[in-house]
Amino acid sequence: MMGSATVGRTPTGINGFDDIAIGGLPAGRSTLVAGTTGTGKTLFCLEFLARGIAGFGDPGVFVAFDETPGNLRRNVGSLGFDIARWEAEGKWTFVDASPEAGEQTPTVGTYDLGALMARVDRAVRQIGAKRVSLDSLGAVFMRFDDRELIRRELYRLARVLESLEVTSVLTAERDAEYNHITRQGIEEFVFDNVMIMRNVMRDERRHRTIEIVKFRGTTHRTGEWLFTIDPKDGLVIIPVAFLVPRDRASQERVSTGNIELDAMVGGGVFRDAVVLLIGSYGGGKTLAALQFADAAFRAGERCLFHAFDETRGQLGRNAAGWGLDLDVMEASGLLRVTATYPEVASVEDHFLRIRRDTADFAPARLIIDGLSALERRATPRTLLDFVIALGGVVRQHEITTLFTSAPTGGGTSMFTAPIMDVASIADVTILLPYIEGAGVVRRAIAVLQTRGSAHDHTIRQVAIDGAGMHIGDPYTEAFHMLSDAVVLPRHPEWPTDPDRATAGDQDES
Repeated sequence: MMGSATVGRTPTGINGFDDIAIGGLPAGRSTLVAGTTGTGKTLFCLEFLARGIAGFGDPGVFVAFDETPGNLRRNVGSLGFDIARWEAEGKWTFVDASPEAGEQTPTVGTYDLGALMARVDRAVRQIGAKRVSLDSLGAVFMRFDDRELIRRELYRLARVLESLEVTSVLTAERDAEYNHITRQGIEEFVFDNVMIMRNVMRDERRHRTIEIVKFRGTTHRTGEWLFTIDPKDGLVIIPVAFLVPRDRASQERVSTGNIELDAMVGGGVFRDAVVLLIGSYGGGKTLAALQFADAAFRAGERCLFHAFDETRGQLGRNAAGWGLDLDVMEASGLLRVTATYPEVASVEDHFLRIRRDTADFAPARLIIDGLSALERRATPRTLLDFVIALGGVVRQHEITTLFTSAPTGGGTSMFTAPIMDVASIADVTILLPYIEGAGVVRRAIAVLQTRGSAHDHTIRQVAIDGAGMHIGDPYTEAFHMLSDAVVLPRHPEWPTDPDRATAGDQDES
């Protein structure tokens, strides 16, 4: 086996793929892409050629078995790829082997690929192609009854492509998401490089993933990687498409919108911070988010507010109850609010929408209110990938970001598994739990971490009224706070009348 240093790479230009392929596809070799119907195999082939031309000046040949060239040109129009223009410029050519081209007529005797390979050879030499896509091998196999003949013809095809010194992608069908790599069970043994694209249904949720099974003689990242298909961006591998290294970190502080909380986190959060606020239901999460947006408005900064599980009307009513006017903020052009339910789209599509809104609106702050609601549409891994990808976007542009989340899973712990994973990548983590004791339910707040900064380690009292959230003195008793309802010994200064204890508090809707 050759060492990885001897195998060059051909960058695909596909969003995030070259990161998991550690530079791209092995150059001068053939890569088999297997998948069930609808996984994105044809789009991968098209993008491999199109981005090769647009980004690297590599002419390409597309061998079309299943669809006509006309359909393929139309299918990628939304991505901004003008295939017809590239054809006119001699950068792209089709070898049309689709049924409409008459290639799939009945065969008498033993069929071989000689005529097809001669056409591919001629097309490659005519435009000086560096890349070739063949979609798909399944149409070829319909001509053969003998498995040994199939294997022999595939080896022949692989040798022809290698002799042309092109980097090629070939697609093949498979019958199930987790079974044999291909339907025939032959192709994966012929080609040096094998990938699988999946469209998996889990817990009534469908997710697309891509996996590199082998790159013979060189390295790649292992495991399944989440991806989505965007009408504008094409294939997008999440989260690696958005992880850009940064050499600097902001030293500027910005206000959370609450003076007492600013003091607890060391004078405000850093401009490029990702803040996770975990709170019990009705504990003040949305209020904190609204105050965060109000701080941006008062500073003359743009803020993008994405709310899950609340309508725009509910959010505006809640804000008005605390003396905040969302209509005025939006009319100023400094606030944009989007309220939607998680069920209307996949988590990946929610991410792409937020990313587009971020690029379009160019906010200084971003709020995701109700991160935990996305768990209804996501596996824990998908939710973590969502946060990692979004974190990559906002950190790159120094957008101060606030995620709010409620504990999930039906238990009392503030830290369920998905939220623990999210907290591990946040810069600031804040808890807003309930404290129960002596017949009285009280609110509390604590800062668990602020990366790169000192912070208040005390657990403080919280009150909410018509003027907003007020953070008071520390609790003096020893108790465990990492659950929704913790028994706390009665403080001698607490009132014994529960009505007096909660007077003036305004619960969050």
